[in-house]
Amino acid sequence: MSVAVLSGIREIEIPWSPRKGPVTVGKDILELLSSSMYLEPLTIYREYIQNCADAIDDARRCGVLPARTRGRVDISIDSAARTVRIRDNGAGIEESQFSDRLTAFGASAKRGTAARGFRGVGRLAGLGYCQELIFRSRADGARRVCELHWDCKKTKTILRDSAFRGELSDLVDQTVSLRQVDAAGWPAHFFEVELRGIVRHRNDQLLNPAAIEEYLSQVAPVPFSPAFTYGEEIGAFLGKHVAPGDIDIHASNTADAIFRPHRDRFQISEGIEDQFREIELLEIPSIDGSRAAVGWVLHHGYKGAIPPRAMMRGLRVRSGNIQIGGHDLFQELFPEPRFNSWSVGEIHILDPRIVPNGRRDHFEQNVHFDNLLSHLSPVTRNIAHRCRTNSLVRNWIREFDRSEQAAKQKLAIIKQGSIGIGRQSEAAQDADRILVKMERIAGREAIAPEIRKKQRTVISQIRKRLERLRQNLPRARVLSKMSTKERRLIERVFGLVYECSSNHAVAKMLVDRILKQIS
Repeated sequence: MSVAVLSGIREIEIPWSPRKGPVTVGKDILELLSSSMYLEPLTIYREYIQNCADAIDDARRCGVLPARTRGRVDISIDSAARTVRIRDNGAGIEESQFSDRLTAFGASAKRGTAARGFRGVGRLAGLGYCQELIFRSRADGARRVCELHWDCKKTKTILRDSAFRGELSDLVDQTVSLRQVDAAGWPAHFFEVELRGIVRHRNDQLLNPAAIEEYLSQVAPVPFSPAFTYGEEIGAFLGKHVAPGDIDIHASNTADAIFRPHRDRFQISEGIEDQFREIELLEIPSIDGSRAAVGWVLHHGYKGAIPPRAMMRGLRVRSGNIQIGGHDLFQELFPEPRFNSWSVGEIHILDPRIVPNGRRDHFEQNVHFDNLLSHLSPVTRNIAHRCRTNSLVRNWIREFDRSEQAAKQKLAIIKQGSIGIGRQSEAAQDADRILVKMERIAGREAIAPEIRKKQRTVISQIRKRLERLRQNLPRARVLSKMSTKERRLIERVFGLVYECSSNHAVAKMLVDRILKQIS
């Protein structure tokens, strides 16, 4: 102990002593770890698929599954019974560990390993969305299947009961039961979770096979479709840096596995289609010079924002081949956030120091994550530049097409021969000015060479037609038969029609009809 004097006041410093006695863990921690953690219903599928993927990795490591086997997850949905069962063919859990592992909270043995989940709370995701939560497992060679039953309805009742004074362990004792059954008829090794009495939530998404498949196609470690041209190249590139993590997921008892949503061609809007044309592969260094992440960006025509129904827009991020957050996690890195919706790409985290947060909707903030953002900024700026450039190019092409129509209208008016020589010369000069504008557009290097070649061909054709008309300015046959005074009067009237009309194509049609009437 020491004494200090500060401004006439004596302060006595008493050393800290270690706390003694057990720590109280109240029941409310369970609500924080389940209902409050997973606010979006479909995220519970991500949590369970994540555990399936880790179990399949374990099965490969211990030889239960061949090293290059994808592994399989089956999701059985019974809408009538309001039940879902998710089963993997991973390593399973040994009988001696089953009870302890499934009733532990935040004590996962995965921390510090290559496993995707390591906080030991993901299995609780379903507690807030069903009345009964059942876990079953069998390790390879085991003669019994272990089963843990969690009474979620009773759990919620106790959580709401202000008179309940027990701790978390007391709540578990009252709501969780264990048993073992003969393994006959069960798979040789597996783990499954069954949710019974699923509550109706947000259009009953949890029992909607289409919604589940769409969600998992974006966030789960499933393969690209064989029809996707760039899938093999992306897989080969990622395979150099991370172990293959794809698994076959079958939902609704279908024979077809779920594929990623990426396709070569996609709709931007009604009548506007785009396609992928180029792939950019990324390697992002960490602070110490190793690799922090790898990724890919697919470039296309950047004709507009990719609609949500395409299910692939945005620069997304994956850890352990599981998507973290949504399509907009890196949106603020773009000079204009809207351009994130024009992009398609993924970043795969390699650095274990870049850690997803508890909800897996973002990352823990640290210098390693900041380093990742710093290296991604040039990538997003490049995408934004392409968006702006392609937008300009589309405007130039549209302007060229409009100019082409305007030039051809001038030629048609000259060829009609309904206006005087002076006005025909003026129309030819207008056509010259339009051709100069078209040549300026055709000279822009940002426009694809094949398009510029076609534009130059169009300019050459129009110029040749113009020169032929200039050499012998035509006159309508009916006007040639009139006296000079009548002809000049009619030509002046037709000139005024064109001069006063905002649409020369419509004006020409009117003049054609008048010429036909007076012929």
